[in-house]
Amino acid sequence: MQDFKKEAAKEALKFIKPGGVVGFGAGSTMAHLINYIKEDVTLFSSLTTVTSSFSTRQVLLREGFRVQEAGWLPGIDLYFDGCDQFDWRLTALKSGGGVHVSEKVLAAMAEEFVLVGDVSKKVDRLDGRYPLVVEVLPEALGYVSDRLKRFFGPVRSELRMAGSGKDGAVVTERGNFLIDSWFDVFPEPQVLNDRVTCIPGILEHSLFFNMAHKAVVAGPQGVEICQKP
Repeated sequence: MQDFKKEAAKEALKFIKPGGVVGFGAGSTMAHLINYIKEDVTLFSSLTTVTSSFSTRQVLLREGFRVQEAGWLPGIDLYFDGCDQFDWRLTALKSGGGVHVSEKVLAAMAEEFVLVGDVSKKVDRLDGRYPLVVEVLPEALGYVSDRLKRFFGPVRSELRMAGSGKDGAVVTERGNFLIDSWFDVFPEPQVLNDRVTCIPGILEHSLFFNMAHKAVVAGPQGVEICQKP
């Protein structure tokens, strides 16, 4: 069985130039890309890396990459990450890990932000299969939930709860909560981005509006590179 994420990662490798500063998100596609870099000894030894993910950082350190803290850098050359979905404008929805602040910082720092994954991530328009996730200051939890309902009509907003037998809500590395908001019909992305960003108490959210420059996806028909319109 073909591993389309692996094929997309192999194509994404072509964007990386020796001596660059490269950022990585989380997930299996990033692991494939890191493995391909490691196979190219010259490229591997020349790169400086940063990451938004604790687990990816552990992989980079274990494999001997030069890892830098993003806070010491004014910018980076490339940032690679996966997503749940992206549309024709390369607006992406990333609803899993809940580290949207770190991800968006690196995406904004990058000369090029490249989405990488299998072709199922590409959709005509974002839909209701995945929630919008917002990171919320604890004291704003009730207020933010109410604002989301007022602004966007039919929406099911739920506090994300910890799994694996742990009692209580998920707490981010910054001490905040996550709200998952499910829409029957996903709102127009620019309207959603503008309104959610303006709600006091929200630190960040999982909609990456007007941020990605390219997307590399692979599927049964081969590899496709999508450019920002």
